Order: sequence, then structure tokens, then C-alpha cells
Amino acid sequence: MPYLGLICNAMVWGLSWWPLRHLQNWGLHPLWATTIFFCLGTVLVSWWNPRAWLIVWRTPGLWALALAAGGTNAAFNWAVSVGEVVRVVLLFYLMPIWAVILARLVLHEPITRSAIVRVGLALAGALLVLKPAGAPWPTIEGLPDVLALCGGFGFALNNVLLRKQAKREASARALAMFIGGMLLPGGLAWTLSHMGVITPWPAWDVRWVVGALALGLAVFGANLALQYGAARVPVHISSVVMLTEIVFASGSAVWLAGEVLTPAIWMGGGLILLAALLAAREEPEGA
Repeated sequence: MPYLGLICNAMVWGLSWWPLRHLQNWGLHPLWATTIFFCLGTVLVSWWNPRAWLIVWRTPGLWALALAAGGTNAAFNWAVSVGEVVRVVLLFYLMPIWAVILARLVLHEPITRSAIVRVGLALAGALLVLKPAGAPWPTIEGLPDVLALCGGFGFALNNVLLRKQAKREASARALAMFIGGMLLPGGLAWTLSHMGVITPWPAWDVRWVVGALALGLAVFGANLALQYGAARVPVHISSVVMLTEIVFASGSAVWLAGEVLTPAIWMGGGLILLAALLAAREEPEGA
């Protein structure tokens, strides 16, 4: 059951691009959708443990966690809604690069030789993914690539801050992440819509209302599944299992969106995945 919980979490996030695109077609921008998802989660966690609000309010470290969680979810959901899913997910999973840097700055962990090797593998994979066919140099192509890179950095920061706040009550950490996933995308959506960058809050439509609530419940369930699985499976194993999100995302993108996996994507993705697997194998048990 713990392994099924981890795979369930990976499956929900790996397939989330598909309903997000439908919601966008019905007028609900991914930033507004993300706000709804995490608003629902905030309400449910608050109902379960109202005291968690007091812990979050008194702990500045959890505010930073909220910002990291809000940033990574806003960037990832927006990126997979408008970009090539496989490319976005691979760039998002450049975590070995960001994790080495952030672990050094935040947790004061040493940079080992193996960490440098992982960073080198991930960078090589990123260069292959970012290099257009026939072009001599890698290029960042538009908003989806930028969002994917920012989202991956936010995810790495989120994980590092979770480790730093490991002694805090689980419900308080979860609430902080849900609050961040609600407020930051919501504030960003409100600002960008008033600037004319994204579509404003749409007129009520039963399709996006039901769709957003259904996906919000799926996201909440995925988070519960992750909490259940991660608490019962060694972290170096759970980190590997969670990488199945790449499999779900790439497989569904090829099947449902007709995306093509070029040799460069295969090679670059393989290097990025190898770097992530090596990082997971070396993750300390108590992390």
C-alpha cells in the first residue's frame, strides 16, 4: 500500500496536464485552477486540525515553505498547460542541480564529488533537451521552458525546506504548503489578469467548476497518498518511485497529445533521470 500511494501521487501529477488543458479551454487559466485546488486543500486541512494555523503563524520557516510550494505549483501547472509536456517535465526534474546548491546554502551540506557528477549529468541532459534540431546551441524556447526551470527550482527548495522543518507537525507543514499553493498563484493570477497578460476569472460554467473541484480532490488525495507512502518507505526508495511521474507524463503526452520523443529527448531525459536516481540512492535515511 505505501508503494501504491507513492505511485498514485506520481500518476496524478504526471497526468494533471490533460485536465488542466481542458480547464483552460473552458476559460479557467491554470493559475486560477491552481488557486482552487489548494484552496480546497487548505479548507480540508483546516477542518482536520485548526491548531495548525497557529503553528504556521508562529513559524517563519513555514512561510518560506509556503512561498516555495506556491511557486513550484504555479509554475508547473502553467507550464504543462501551454508547453510540450515531456520537455517541461524533464526540465522540471533538473532537481539534482538545484538541490546541491540549495542544500549547501540552506542546510550547510558539503558538495561532494558524487554531487558534482550528478550536476554534470543533469546539465548534459538539459543541454540535449534544450537544443533544437539542427541548431548549434541550446536555447530556452519561450514561457514554458522558463516556467519549467523555475518550477523545478521551487520544487527543490520546497524539498530542502521540508527537511529543514522536519520536526514541525505534519499537518502544519501540509497547511503551509496548501496556503502557499492558494495565495501565491491566486495573487499572481489577479495581478496578471489585471495587466491583460492572462484571462480574468471566467464566467461560471458547470464544466470548469466540476472539473476544477474533481482535480482539486485528486490533488488533495495525491498529497495524502504521498504523506502515507513517504512515512513508511525509506526516502532513498520513495524518491525513485516518485520519478515514475516522468513515465506517466511522457507516456500520456505521446498517447493523448501526439508528442514525439526525439533521440535528443531520449538521451537528455535519460541523463536527467540517471542524475535523479543517483541522488535518490545517496539520500540519507533520516532526511
